[in-house]
Formats: sequence, C-alpha cells, structure tokens
Amino acid sequence: MSPTAKREFKDSLFDEFARIGKAVGSGRRLELIELLAQGERTVEELANETAQTVANTSQHLQVLRQAHLVETRRNGTYIAYRLADDRVARLWCALRDVGQARLAEVDRLADTYLKDRGALQAIDSDTLRRRLEAGGTVVLDVRPAREYEAGHIAGARSIPIEELAARLRELPKTKTIVAYCRGPYCVFASEAAALLAAKGFRAYRLAEGYPDWKLEGGAVAMGAAR
Repeated sequence: MSPTAKREFKDSLFDEFARIGKAVGSGRRLELIELLAQGERTVEELANETAQTVANTSQHLQVLRQAHLVETRRNGTYIAYRLADDRVARLWCALRDVGQARLAEVDRLADTYLKDRGALQAIDSDTLRRRLEAGGTVVLDVRPAREYEAGHIAGARSIPIEELAARLRELPKTKTIVAYCRGPYCVFASEAAALLAAKGFRAYRLAEGYPDWKLEGGAVAMGAAR
C-alpha cells in the first residue's frame, strides 16, 4: 500500500469511527440510549420520559439510527425503537464510567442532587450474587412494569416505585431486600431503599442497574410482573 493510499485508508477509517462519537455527542441522545437499554419504546414514550417534544426526540433517534446504534420495529401504528445490540449498551456504560472517573463535575452533580443517597447502604453485583446463592435475600425491581417485562434480574419481584408504599405487605421483613433500577444515576432504587428502611426492612440498593447486571453475565429473565 502506498503512503498516499495508507493515509486515505486511515483517514476514512477513523472518520467512520467518529460517526459513533458524533452520534453519542449529546446528553439527550445518551439518555435515550440508557432508556432503550431497559427495553424498546416508541418515540412518544421516549419523549414523555425525557421531557422533550416528540419532534426533538424523533430527530435525536434519527441521528442514532443513522449511526446504526438503534433499530426500529413497527408496532401497529407506532414505531418502536430498540438498541441495535448489547455493544451499544456497553458503549454507554463505558462512557458513563470514564466520565465518573475523570470528570469532577459528575461527582459534584451527584453530591448535589443525590445527597441523600450517601446514607443508604449499597451493594455491588458481586455481593448480590453471593447473597442470592446464600439465600435470605429478595431482589426488588422498582422500574416501571414494562421495563421489568422486557428483562430483569432472574428471580426479582416487580413493584414499581410509585406502587411500593401501598404494597409493602407483599415483602417479607424476615429477609433482606435489595432494590435496583436503571443504573447508578437512577433515583428509583435509592427512594425504594429509603422507604423500606424507614418501615423497618433490612434494605439495600444495588449500586448498578439492570443493564450492568446483564452485561456482566448475571442471570436474567423476561416476562410479566409477579
């Protein structure tokens, strides 16, 4: 390969990789990726979840689709979006973890908006696996029921956070409760653990979320809430 051809190849190759960087170079699009890591959604559902207009959400999704990060499926009169594959979820988790490690602003924001979380005990995925093997632990999925149905930690119970206060009697006080949600910056698990602790339960929050558990090879299942 001549030096000129080699240079053209390298320029073209890295420009292609840069398409991915451009596609994820928006906080709104990263949030869409995190939501789609929980399961497929329509444009309207994503717009409602992210407090954006349908038009803006659709534009962001088109950018992600052009970079082949998301795919679509027709659902009646609606178009449902999903991540192209687990590598897209891994990309988001990697960006999140690098940002947490290298950007002081991430910690400052977490300290400002999630300041109450520090008082709640958290466990990581490895610790949860050991607890499940030992028995005596109930895993509680506090995400919306639709996300649970799309995929959840195997054996987890589903009680969406907005229903938890009214359904405490369904949970045994003789066991430890570990609540989890979408990821480390989702507040549902923290809110659940705080409520459970206030009501006398032995409660923890999972430091990671369902996508992390799945990507780390943890046992998962699909199906209706139980």
